[in-house]
Amino acid sequence: MIGVERTRVRIKIWLGLAALLSAQILPAWAAINMRDDAGDMVTLAQPARRVISLSPHVTEMLFAAGGAERIVGTVNYSDYPPAAKNIPRVGDNRSVDIEHLLSLKPDLLVVWRHNASSRQMDQLRRLGIPLFYSDPNKLEDIPESVMRLGRLMGTEQQAQQRAGELRRQLDTLVSKYRNRPQVRVFYQVWDKPLYTLNERHIITDAIRVCGGENIFASLSMTAPSITQEAVVKENPEVIVSGDRNDQAVSGIEIWKQYPSMLAVKRGNLFAIDGNLINRSGPRIIAGASELCARLELARGRRGDGS
Repeated sequence: MIGVERTRVRIKIWLGLAALLSAQILPAWAAINMRDDAGDMVTLAQPARRVISLSPHVTEMLFAAGGAERIVGTVNYSDYPPAAKNIPRVGDNRSVDIEHLLSLKPDLLVVWRHNASSRQMDQLRRLGIPLFYSDPNKLEDIPESVMRLGRLMGTEQQAQQRAGELRRQLDTLVSKYRNRPQVRVFYQVWDKPLYTLNERHIITDAIRVCGGENIFASLSMTAPSITQEAVVKENPEVIVSGDRNDQAVSGIEIWKQYPSMLAVKRGNLFAIDGNLINRSGPRIIAGASELCARLELARGRRGDGS
């Protein structure tokens, strides 16, 4: 009987030591509170382990923030970095497969406001899945967005490193082009139909950083459809088209029928990879660098230094 009692005591001591050791080894996560780009507070009980991205730019952000192993689902056109192509798809830029999405058991959805179905997002929110809206509209928001996503996933160290690199790249651009002569720019998202972007889109901030002026910045819609006649009337010095890699002919070609327009006359029709400059992800800073180089080329073609 005494031997049995000693065994019980030993087991209790071992269990107590094991519990103490576990408490020392296992992290005690405090709740994470983070405000998203819609102004809403998002709360997680612990860092997200199963994240679904509902926008290509978000996918790039999550990878940059160190979350490659945490992304369990995404949407069509999430093709960068290359590893993103292997992530299961749950829908496209208009709707998602709710049943498939739920089967992946996400503990966080990161959503772009402009392509998310409000009805579906409300349904997912009612199911208790935290939603974080990502919609950076200035270049300086990019490294900050990477940091916030890193905080939500518990990957702050990787996120901080990448955010620092992005800040240094942006600081270099700002310093280089801060005092350059202004260039009036028309930015063309697509030519069929023809539409552009106003001041609320991050591309306008990229144009500003490069010393340019978006000629349609003041329009009320974020992505307004316009006419060729309206562009000709504004007579921009530079026209930039964000082309897709699968385009047979660049959308910039349509302007060659207006040889008297300043941008055409001076040869300032520039096509830039749309994946670099249309997406509000980390690569847009590289896209802005290309844009700045094109505007500087246009300045050199003035001849009079104006």
